[in-house]
Amino acid sequence: MHEFIELIKKEVKPALGCTEPIAVALAVAKACEVLGVSGNTGAELEVKVSGNILKNGMGVGIPGTGMVGLYIASALALFCGKSAYGLEVLKDLTPGDVDAAKKFVDDKRVCISLAETDKKLYVEAICSCGGHTSRVIIADNHDSIVYVEKDGAVVCDLRMAEDAPDRAAGGQKTTLDYKLTVDKIYDFACNTPLEDIEFILEGAEMNMALAREGLKLEYGLRVGRTILDHKHSEVFGSGLMNTCMALTAAASDARMAGCTLPAMSNSGSGNQGITVSMPVVAAAQELCADREQLARALVLSNLIAIHIKGYLGKLSALCGCVIASTGSSCGIVMLKGGTLEQIKYAIKNMVGNITGMVCDGAKVGCALKVASGVSSSVQSAILALENICISSHDGIIDEDVEKTIQNLATIGSKGMQSTDNMILDIMVCK
Repeated sequence: MHEFIELIKKEVKPALGCTEPIAVALAVAKACEVLGVSGNTGAELEVKVSGNILKNGMGVGIPGTGMVGLYIASALALFCGKSAYGLEVLKDLTPGDVDAAKKFVDDKRVCISLAETDKKLYVEAICSCGGHTSRVIIADNHDSIVYVEKDGAVVCDLRMAEDAPDRAAGGQKTTLDYKLTVDKIYDFACNTPLEDIEFILEGAEMNMALAREGLKLEYGLRVGRTILDHKHSEVFGSGLMNTCMALTAAASDARMAGCTLPAMSNSGSGNQGITVSMPVVAAAQELCADREQLARALVLSNLIAIHIKGYLGKLSALCGCVIASTGSSCGIVMLKGGTLEQIKYAIKNMVGNITGMVCDGAKVGCALKVASGVSSSVQSAILALENICISSHDGIIDEDVEKTIQNLATIGSKGMQSTDNMILDIMVCK
């Protein structure tokens, strides 16, 4: 039981802004702190990132700036970043910091380039000032600082150490080390004492605040606001699916357009944290579920998504909302009194439906994909509750739900690699 709680707290945490530019900001903030040059306009920043970090950082809004991309995120880290805040590294930003950061970028004191690495998640930040240089590397997890160097001397190197974050033998285990299965997750969600898991409700409240913000103001593409607009009720209706889609998309609208409210992330992604939780919260409201029912459904939803991501990896060519909405589908089944078998049906229905939705970078348009994922989530849940499940004779579906999950992950991590490279080439050439 305690291991599962440890895993949830490791993978479900607050994040301010899209986690790819925030990972860059975190590395830069640490590099500036190592040299003691935070706020120094004489510094220069060089940032090298993996292709997936570049893809997900190019077009997403940076909270409080009205700007997008890795350049402004890097510059802000110099002026207001605090590495101790982790994925909320920029939460102390002020209008003055934004003005200073914009000038720093305009003065061309930030250089962004592709790193030579096979890692999907990799950030290398180099800070130079007054003849001194520091270097910081983040790898494998958005907040895992694995290397720190000052003036050529190694301060910390966890890349090959026994306790490196990406090594199973180390002090920080990978998700696969927890030996998750759908059966174990369901048992944990059903039987763990409420007082041990009710902390999960804090994340639901955090993401609901983002949803309210997205419904109140005209962020991004206004997907959530449009779905909930009464003048479109003859198209979208006014029931469970409408509410789930609107609240989730509205939270994504706000977050991807640079809202300054944090999201409770899942597996390093704020959008995935939103998509794994908000449909469950919306369903709980529609079904008048109590606090305990919601907490248990959220634990199930979050752990199912973490389980799938353990095989897939933090970043891939597969849109993360496919995984997150699969988790939320399971949570909806639980809220409506479904069985373990029906939860497995929901997973198979989701895998047979929207596997293959590509990730073409983090951006305001992600809210549309989120809405599509949530629509499939609700459909899959309702079909599962009617004991309707895609047959193991169809496509990549296997009789064993664990094998089905692994098939999905194999397609996303290996089968779509050339797709990922092509998407990046198209985006860079634009």
